[in-house]
Amino acid sequence: QVQLVESGGGLVQPGGSLRLSCAASGSIFSGNTMGWYRQAPGKQRELVASITSGGSTNYADSVKGRFTISRDNAKNTIYLQMSSLNPEDAAVYYCNVYYITLGRRREYWGQGTQVTVSS
Repeated sequence: QVQLVESGGGLVQPGGSLRLSCAASGSIFSGNTMGWYRQAPGKQRELVASITSGGSTNYADSVKGRFTISRDNAKNTIYLQMSSLNPEDAAVYYCNVYYITLGRRREYWGQGTQVTVSS
């Protein structure tokens, strides 16, 4: 029922910028947290940034000051503006939505979008 579609990935040079977007559709509880995760080959999937429906944000230490997450609640869409990219940022980036209803955890994932950082 819930669909998350990421876009905006691609190839950038070190020091470059990229903007990712994720559009969510379907029946999603209004009080939720959406975020971006990333996974590089041989690495654990990690949280990059998240944002609640109330606007509270959380960032991984490695991206603070370089990445900015934002959302449009009316459209259930989130964005990730990435600047000063370095090779360590290269990964598949996944969009996620999380919420709890009646004590049950609900979580959905997008298909991922590839970010490559190379000169």
